[in-house]
Amino acid sequence: MRVYLVIMDETEEARKALRFAARRAQATGGAVHILALVQPQSFNAFGGVQATIEQEARDRAEVMASSAAGNLYSESGRMPTIAVRVGEGQAVIKDYLAEHPEVAALVLGSAAEGGPGPLVTHFSAHAGSLPCPLFVIPGGLSTEAIDALS
Repeated sequence: MRVYLVIMDETEEARKALRFAARRAQATGGAVHILALVQPQSFNAFGGVQATIEQEARDRAEVMASSAAGNLYSESGRMPTIAVRVGEGQAVIKDYLAEHPEVAALVLGSAAEGGPGPLVTHFSAHAGSLPCPLFVIPGGLSTEAIDALS
């Protein structure tokens, strides 16, 4: 079974990447994995305060990923796998790909304006060393265009 890994956040480009992955999974009899990233805290607050801040960030990521999964389920009838991980994005994604050899493609969304974003920039430069193909979904594509391509 083909598994499409989508890195989910609160951006429009992530939603477009998820739509593409969901449509491809449906067309190929595959599945979608949603990975939500939680950035580690770069400061040292008092232990209890820092733990609360980290837990709130994780809770936000879980709610966002669950909401995206719910939308996907209501459209396709298939529930994606959800993972929330704390760490630097590039390292977390590489670790996830190593742990999940069933992932057939990494699907990232590129911003419609300005730079493509740090994950797209990094993984585009290192696409040759990935264990799967990289799909970059342009942020300027319409829903209709994404559906036609997928």
